[in-house]
Amino acid sequence: MAGRSLGRRFGWLWAAYAVSAYGSGLGFGAFPLIAVLALHASPAQVSVLSAVGPAVGALIAVPLGPWVERRRKLPVMVAMDLARFAAMMTVPVAYALGRLTVTHLLVVSAVAAAARIAFNAASGAFLRALVRRDDLLVANARFESTTWSSIAVGPPLGGAAIGLFGPVTTVLADALSYLISALGITAIRGREERPPRIGDSRDRARELLAGWRHILTHPGLRALYLNNLLVGGLIMATEPLLAVLLLRELGFPPWQYGLAFAAPCVGGLVGSRLARRVVARYGQHRILRTVGTLRAIWLIGLAFVQPGVGGLVTVMTVELAIILCMSLYNPVLATYRLEHTPGDRVARTLSAWSISSGAAIAVLSALGGLLAEATSPRTAIAVAGLLILTSPLLLPRSSRAPASSARRAAEEGAGVGGRPV
Repeated sequence: MAGRSLGRRFGWLWAAYAVSAYGSGLGFGAFPLIAVLALHASPAQVSVLSAVGPAVGALIAVPLGPWVERRRKLPVMVAMDLARFAAMMTVPVAYALGRLTVTHLLVVSAVAAAARIAFNAASGAFLRALVRRDDLLVANARFESTTWSSIAVGPPLGGAAIGLFGPVTTVLADALSYLISALGITAIRGREERPPRIGDSRDRARELLAGWRHILTHPGLRALYLNNLLVGGLIMATEPLLAVLLLRELGFPPWQYGLAFAAPCVGGLVGSRLARRVVARYGQHRILRTVGTLRAIWLIGLAFVQPGVGGLVTVMTVELAIILCMSLYNPVLATYRLEHTPGDRVARTLSAWSISSGAAIAVLSALGGLLAEATSPRTAIAVAGLLILTSPLLLPRSSRAPASSARRAAEEGAGVGGRPV
C-alpha cells in the first residue's frame, strides 16, 4: 500500500489533509484543557463545551449538505479551511486581551464543527471523482494512518508547548494549519465539473433529507450508522470526563495527559496499514462485524484508572486497544459507505452522517456531564463503558445489500474513491 501512487492531485490533497491533521493533533483536547486550566470550569461546564458546540455546528450544517452537493468541491474546501482559521484565531486574541470565556469557546467550537462537516462532505465527494474505485480502501487507509500519526505526535508536543508558552499556544498552531491546508488545496488545480443546480423550492426542501433517506432505507448502512452513533458518541463523551478525572482529581500534569493519548496512536498506524490486507483475506463484512464488536469492549477499563504510573499505563493500554480497533474499522466503514452510495448523493450522505454523529456526541456528552455532576466523572465513565457493550447488537447481520442500491452505487460510482469522515 505504501508504494502505490494515486496521482499528483491526490498527493496535494493528502498533504493538505496532513497539515491540518497535525495542527489538530497539536490542539487535541485544547478547549477542555483551556476550560480546566485557564477558565477553572466545572465538570458540567467542560461537558457542555464538548456538547453544545458540536450540536450547534451540526444544526448549522444541515442546509450545507445540498449546498456542497451543487457546487465545485475545491472552492468549498478552501472556504471551510479559511472559516476555521478565522474562528480559531479569535481564541488566542481574546486570551491575550483577557476576554476569553467559556461562551467564546462554545461559539468557536460551533463554527469549527459546521465548517468541518461541510469540508468533509466536499472532500469525500471530490475524492470519489479523483481516485479509481480499486484504490478506494487504499486512499481511506492513508487518511486514517495520517490521522493517527498526527495524534501520536501532536498531543505530547502540544502538552509541552502549553507548559512552555501557555494554554492557547496549540489553538494558534491549529488555526495556522487550516490556512496552510487551504493553500495546499489551491495547488491541486485541474478541471472540476460544476454539478447541476437544484430545481424549484420543493426540490430544495427534499434535498435537506436526501442523505438521511439514503442511509435509513439501506439496511447495511442503517445498521452501521446507528452503531456508529452509539459507539462514537459514548467514546467522545468520556473525553471531557477523563480530562477532569486525570487533570483535576488524579493530578496528572498536562504532558502526561497528552502522552496517555499520544503513545497508543501507534496502534492507529498498525490498524490502518492492515486494513487492505485483512479485508482481502477475510472479507469486508466479517471485518465490520468482528472489529466492530472488539472496539466496544475496552472503554469500561477507563473507570479503573488510579493515580501514578499504574493509572497512566491503564489509560494507555485501554486507548491502544480502542485505537487499534478503530483504525482498522474506520477505513473499511468509509469504503463500504461510498460503495453503497450513489454518486449524486455523496456530499449529502456524508454531511448527514457527520451531522448525526455531532448530535449524538453532543447529547451523550451533555448527559455524561450531568451524570458526572450528580455522581462523579469516574461513575459517568463507567456507565458509558457499560452502555457501549450493547453496541454490537446494532451491527448488520447480513453481508448482502439491496440489489437496487448496490447496482446503482456500482453504476454511478465506477472509477472513484473515498475518504473517512
